[in-house]
Parts: sequence; C-alpha cells; structure tokens
Amino acid sequence: MLQNTGKLAGYTIFITGASRGIGKAIALKAARDGANVVIAAKTADPHPKLPGTIYTAAAESERRTRLLLLTFIIGHHRAKFKIEAAGGKPLPCIVDVRDEKQINDAVKQAVEKFGGIDILVNNASAINLTGTLETPMKKVDLMLGINLRGTYLTSKLCIPHLLKSKNPHILNLSPPLNLNPIWFKNHTAYTMAKYGMSMCVLGMAEEFRGSIAVNALWPKTAIQTTIMDVLGGSGIDKQCRKVEIMADAAYAIFKQPTSFTGQFVIDEDILKKEGIKDFNVYAVEPDHPLLPDLFLGQKPEGLARQMEEHGATPAFKSADSAATGPVSDLFNTIRGILSPDVVKNTQGVYRFDLSGDHAGVWYIDLKNDAGSAGSGEPPVKADVVMTLDSSDFIKMFEGKLKPTMAFMSGKLKIKGDMGLAMKLDKMMGMIKPKL
Repeated sequence: MLQNTGKLAGYTIFITGASRGIGKAIALKAARDGANVVIAAKTADPHPKLPGTIYTAAAESERRTRLLLLTFIIGHHRAKFKIEAAGGKPLPCIVDVRDEKQINDAVKQAVEKFGGIDILVNNASAINLTGTLETPMKKVDLMLGINLRGTYLTSKLCIPHLLKSKNPHILNLSPPLNLNPIWFKNHTAYTMAKYGMSMCVLGMAEEFRGSIAVNALWPKTAIQTTIMDVLGGSGIDKQCRKVEIMADAAYAIFKQPTSFTGQFVIDEDILKKEGIKDFNVYAVEPDHPLLPDLFLGQKPEGLARQMEEHGATPAFKSADSAATGPVSDLFNTIRGILSPDVVKNTQGVYRFDLSGDHAGVWYIDLKNDAGSAGSGEPPVKADVVMTLDSSDFIKMFEGKLKPTMAFMSGKLKIKGDMGLAMKLDKMMGMIKPKL
C-alpha cells in the first residue's frame, strides 16, 4: 500500500459523502497524513441499512490521527514535532449537497476553523441501475441533484477558497467519458448523472488551468462498499477490492502539482506509477478473480463475458451477456412463430425473471401489434410475471416439464392473471416441434 509522507499535513480537505465507503477511506488516509478533514455528509443519524455517520467517521479519524501522532513521536524521539504538523483534525458537518445553504454553512465553518480549504473531494453520489421506463422521476432527480448539481454547486462554493491555496485540488469520483452506447442503454439516468460529474472535470480543469488541479478518479475493479453489497448480493465482496485502493490513489493525486489537471485517473494506473506492484494487498480475497467496474470496457461483448465468468450478478451484467446461450436461442424460435393471430388469441404480456446459469429478465408481448419477444423489461406492464430457474424455463418450452407440475412443486412462481398464464401452454405446444 502507498505510504503516508506527511505531504498533506496542515492541509484542509473538504469531502462530501465521507461518512462511509470510499469517502471515509479518503478521509482517514488524509487524517493519518496530518490533514484537517471536513466530513460533509447527509447522514447524521444511523441509517437502517447503511452503516456510518458524520460523527462516527470523525471519531475514527481523530482516533487514528492521535495514534499516528503518538507512534510518530515515541518511535522517533522527536518531541519537537508539533501537533499542527502531524495531527489531523476532523470537522463533521451535516450537508445535503443539493442544499446550497447547507454547503455554504459547511464551507464557512471549515474556513473559520481551519483558515481555508485546500482540497475538495466530490464523492457524494446516488446510484440506480434501471432502465428509462423503470426509473421513477424521483430517483432521476435524486441522481442528477446529488451527482451532477451537487458536484457543480460544491465546487462553485469551494473554488474561491481553493484559489487561495498553494496547491489546490478538486477530485471528482467519476468515470472517464466513454460514449459507447452500452454504458447508456441499461441505466441512462445514472450514466447521465455520473458523466455530469466528469463533465465538471472537463470544463473546470480548463477554466482554472494553472490555478486549481481538477481531476477525476475511478476504480478499475469493483470496490467493496455497502452499496455494492446491496446491488451485487451475497458473495460479491470476494470479487472486489478494498476501499483503501481508492484512498491511496486519491492521495497520489493530491501529491501532484496543479499542472496535473484534466486527468481521468484509474486507481491501479496511478498506483503503478507510484511503484505499487502487489495489488493483492487491496483484494478482499487475494487471488480471486475481480469484477471489472462500469464504464471502462473497450469491447462491450468482451467485458460482458468477463463479468459473467467472474460470477457477476444480473445487476452488473450487460444486456449483451444475454445475447447468446440456450435462452437466447429459445427466444429466437419464439420470435419466429409470432403472428397477428397468436397475438389476437392470447392478448397478454409475459415477463420471465430467470435465475441460475442464464439469469436475466425476458418478455413475450402477445398483446400489441404483431407481438414481440426478447431480453429485458417488456415494453408495457406485464400481465403475468413468472419466476423460475433458467434451466426449468427451457425444459418447459421443450415439453420436458409441465407448467402445472412446475407451479405445484414450487419451481415456478406466478404473479398476475392466471388465465393468461395458462394460455402460454398453447405457445409452448407450437414451439416444441421447432426445437
């Protein structure tokens, strides 16, 4: 891991979303280096699912700083080193980055307590990996408000103070701008929100070139955080690296002069330049295959395959990972028998939530136009939702498993119109001879 050098001693770092995860890890890294850390986060009270508040993060930061200082003095017998040179001090502030007054108040408190602001880390972020039809506007507003607007607003209010620093930095936790459509089609709102943070880097780096370094940082692999556990499910942590790799990479950026600006930095790349060779120390489970992070794939189909090989859950699979395989082959056959007559005689929209080796969401629309079928959410609300293992799904359409027996045995769960569910038997009979 990257060693602390004391480069940040006496600096004041303003970090949004620093009560947990990557933001907290950066705060602790800076505190160990002797920095003053402004922990600007919305969580003042414990969250029922997400651990950490601004106060617990501040307390941990202070404990680590004191321990570092004590070890430093005793180990080197240098009592002459003052606490100002090696001791970081935390300032917890309740901040919703969508609220201009709250940010303004936190900035004022930081300046009054520490004399200025030297580094801003825009870490606060909201995520929702759903398609356009499945994303409520409330969540769209949340992501745009926190990721894009919050980053722009916090930067705007900190910049006047950053301009007075001897080596000011703005660091946004956002990805390189990659306009490959694969990064939009499955979660357009989230991509827009995160790319908004990246566009702030692009514009502000040029606007303040020579005065403030403005950069972005993004992980090469998935990072273990509470949000990752929620999205990825059980066992996802084994495919992740620890938050410390992002903290070390951020520290490496902070050490750079202001001429280092407008860069979209990948954590592993900058740490390699710092001489780090063993990245196993950052792995949650050393030598275990790692899950690539979003927005970095050069070839979508290659990334999707690699993610699937590494055991990615459906939340992280590209839709392209469903483009091949027995389920895809089956739907190709289904599309081949669709006709206005089938639609007229059925009048139902079916959604299939498949688990197992070929997990994913598929649909058959036998209500609109000449019918349609494919991967992903149906174009309109489903009348029937069927949940089952992908292998049982294939057996049903092959005639090897009766839907009634699958339902009675618990292998098949059905929600919605049972009459329409029974009508699907007719289609299965039409498909069997073609398989």
